[in-house]
Order: sequence, then C-alpha cells, then structure tokens
Amino acid sequence: MKTIPLYLIRLGLLAGVCLLATAPSAAQKDPKQTAANTIAIKLAEPVRLQTLSKPVKFYIGSVVDRSGNPQPILVLRPRGGIYLDREPKAIVQEAMEQSLTAGGALASDQESADFILSIYVFHFGLGEGSGMEFYGKVELTVLVKNPKTGKSVEVPGFGTSIQGTAVRKKNILANVKENLETALSESLRNFLRGTKLRDTVKELGE
Repeated sequence: MKTIPLYLIRLGLLAGVCLLATAPSAAQKDPKQTAANTIAIKLAEPVRLQTLSKPVKFYIGSVVDRSGNPQPILVLRPRGGIYLDREPKAIVQEAMEQSLTAGGALASDQESADFILSIYVFHFGLGEGSGMEFYGKVELTVLVKNPKTGKSVEVPGFGTSIQGTAVRKKNILANVKENLETALSESLRNFLRGTKLRDTVKELGE
C-alpha cells in the first residue's frame, strides 16, 4: 500500500478549508418570500398637513431610495424572514399622497403646484433593538422646491417605534408591521407638522 506524500495531504486540507470559506453558510442564505412572511405597510390614518398662513399645493416629483440596501423589501432575515409587499419608496409615496390629499394639499400636476417635493428614503426598516424588541425606523429627507424661483430647502422627516417582546412568528410579524406603520406615520408627522416645513414654506414664498 502506497503512502500519500505529506505535501499532497496538506494540499488537500488547504483546498477543503478554501471551499468551506467560500461556500455560503445556511445562516447567510436569504429566506424565501412567501405570503406567510410578507407584510403590507399602510397608514392607519393620514397625517394632515399643519395649518399654514394660506393654502398651498404640493406635488411629489420623485421618491428615491438612498438607503443603499440591496434588498429593501427584506426587513428581517432570521426566523424565516419578514418581507415587505412593496419597495419602501412606493410605500412612502402612497402614504405622502394620502396625507396631502386628506389635507387638500396635493396638486393634480406639477404645473398647478406651489412646491415640488423630492423625497429621499435613507432608512425604512428595523434598527438596532435590545433582546426580543423590534425597533422600527423611517428616515426621510424631503427637498422642497419653489418651481417659480428654483430655490429649495431640505426638510427632514424622522420616525421611530419600539414594540414589546415577541417569540411566536405570528406575533413577530404583527410587531414588525405595527412598528413600521408607526415609524412611517411619525416620520410624515415630523415632516408635515414640523416647524421646519412651516418656516421653509414661508422662506420660499407661500
């Protein structure tokens, strides 16, 4: 019986280590999206625009995802995953349109608008939590532009929400859904009812 040279054994071990290092582990693999692990995020009720010195109309020119997240609809990877039914920018646009419509402040087209909104979504999902808590965060920056003068000002919209602990998957889904809906509502409230927007509208010319 021939003995295998030591250098061949070492080469074999090295090749095995390289294969293990490059092969994706089960933990790194993404879960599969199903109807059971997909949530729909919607506002419970529109966030009405604050009262300004005179009525103005806004038009949503664009909504851009600036999060840098390659999988924006995957909000939680462990435990079989939790997915959004749509991309965050579509959810944000719908929520903003609903809120502006409720306040009678949504322009039907760009030509009839007093201000054009360019919305940038920097974060939409879960943030750092503790233990079994789920910390939802929605971070927006809205560029408010006066189309007549070309002047514009950035206005932030930031919202967070922390729900209680959850162990069962059904409860986790419910908590994450409530978290994100609350964070979305708070971010719109921060934008639409904040002093920064009021001052911006006044600065740019109501």
